[in-house]
Amino acid sequence: MEPNLHQHDLLNTTSFCVIVPTYNNQKTLKKVLDSILDFTTNIIIVNDGSTDSTSEILKEYTQLTQIHHPKNIGKGRALRNGFRKAIEQNFEYAITIDSDGQHFASDIPSFLEEIQKEPNALLIGSRNMTQENVPKKSSFGNKFSNFWFKFETGIKLDDTQSGFRLYPLQLLPKQFYTNKFEFEIEVIVRAAWKGIVVKNIPIQVLYDPAERVSHFRPFRDFTRISILNTVLVTNALLYIKPRDFFRRAKKKGFKKFFLEDILESNDSNFKKSAAIALGIFIGFSPFWGFQTILLFTFAAIFRLNKVIAYLTSNVSFPPFIPFIIYASLQVGSIFVSSDAPLVLDSSITLDDIQKNATQYIVGSLILASVSALTVGFISYLLLTAFSSKNKPNIK
Repeated sequence: MEPNLHQHDLLNTTSFCVIVPTYNNQKTLKKVLDSILDFTTNIIIVNDGSTDSTSEILKEYTQLTQIHHPKNIGKGRALRNGFRKAIEQNFEYAITIDSDGQHFASDIPSFLEEIQKEPNALLIGSRNMTQENVPKKSSFGNKFSNFWFKFETGIKLDDTQSGFRLYPLQLLPKQFYTNKFEFEIEVIVRAAWKGIVVKNIPIQVLYDPAERVSHFRPFRDFTRISILNTVLVTNALLYIKPRDFFRRAKKKGFKKFFLEDILESNDSNFKKSAAIALGIFIGFSPFWGFQTILLFTFAAIFRLNKVIAYLTSNVSFPPFIPFIIYASLQVGSIFVSSDAPLVLDSSITLDDIQKNATQYIVGSLILASVSALTVGFISYLLLTAFSSKNKPNIK
């Protein structure tokens, strides 16, 4: 499909290249390259240690930039090396397209049109995963990836696994930590954390079982992706979300932020008080080291105000911790007997607390539940009174 006049203008005025990572796709590689050449000669091919006839095929394309890996080191490393070469050649954007034949080069102008509207965005082609011949494992894997991407970044996408993308080269993180398929998740999550707009655009897709070769290894690669998501979620909960919270508060002004984003949010008084109760429960609970993760998880599940929950969970900040532990032990002693009762003084040690672990866990859960219900109820009454006081009188 030849580009029209408008598309010619976009192709000539946009500083972009197309990166094609390939590994043992001899059946489809030539067709993919020829289709891209209808739109641009700015192509960087990364042969990731192919053992089929890929090297012979690429001898027909000596006019194009080629990178050859002596052995297969992974799609992530292939893309990273492609990015490095594109930056050396002073391109502003890089479009990546898989060599398995599932993508249509005729969609390249769509990426260029969208980037004119949203400069410096990271664009991901959104495939129709319900069409015929789409493997069920691909559809499930995409939904799984979409869920965790939203959890980690707050951004809802329909497709986070498509390899047909446009990257703003100069804005990407300078260092990456993954080399295989999971790289394509790492790069979009960390780009979003940097404030880069990450969005989908619709693209065509072709799944031809007779020609398409997938190198995705379900168990090994799914395990890698799961480990990466664990790291990303932990980082998001312990650093990114608190960082973004304080940035928003500082930018707006803490007083205005408190009034507009918390007291005057669109949540009902019941949901606000429920968020407060959740924060109190997590703050008093015995899940030390996992409190922030649990807090944001439950806030997301029940769709509660994460800001309110996070603020109130800090009831367990360091100066209060000894008193919370002692109160938990005292409450626990009512239900669990102990041969070594504790007294809150300078002689208390971690060993003493360990000997009373059951008493502490039971007591802290009871204390957390009672405190959460009490504070939540009082908060509801106060919020209701505050709301009523501030309603305009209409006569």
